[in-house]
Amino acid sequence: MQSSRLNPLLEKNQLRRQLLAKRQSMPIEQWRLFSQTLCQQLLDSSLWEPAQTVLAYMAFKQEPDLSWLFLQGSNREWGLSRCVGQHLVWHRCNPLNSQMLQTGKYGILEPYPDCPELLSTDIDLIIVPAVACDRNGYRLGYGGGYYDRLLASPAWSAIPTIGIVFAQNLFDQLPTEPWDQPLQAVCTEKGIIQF
Repeated sequence: MQSSRLNPLLEKNQLRRQLLAKRQSMPIEQWRLFSQTLCQQLLDSSLWEPAQTVLAYMAFKQEPDLSWLFLQGSNREWGLSRCVGQHLVWHRCNPLNSQMLQTGKYGILEPYPDCPELLSTDIDLIIVPAVACDRNGYRLGYGGGYYDRLLASPAWSAIPTIGIVFAQNLFDQLPTEPWDQPLQAVCTEKGIIQF
């Protein structure tokens, strides 16, 4: 995207700021429509059908909203994460039940700590939030490294992953670092790309 002489971390931070501002300026009606269309693309995908226990996220800063997916996937078990130190801890949790959720340290809704914990062996699919993704399977996250640390772990690395972004934030190539972990697919409102 930019010159390779630039510091990739500075390049990522600048890109992240620009893309978040652009996403948050999207009209609410368009955001809702794109979110629902994206959820339908996911429901129609071959990765969705066999998945019985799915890790997801609660939308933040106008990320694609998965509420419609939660409504359609009532026969699935859902997991949501909590940030604990430098790691994500996953809990079985109904994302539509507000009594199971609290606001975490980043302002994102997360399960209460007493919700049952999920292990990697319980999981069939991980839906990964992103600021942007590219056509090589790499994502630009929020800079905390939580998902890269999770997916670098041997226990979690074999689980199918789908990055979720609107098509305006799907690029041919993003700046990457050696620790960035590629995803197995990316879903936008225009379709799914599998790698």
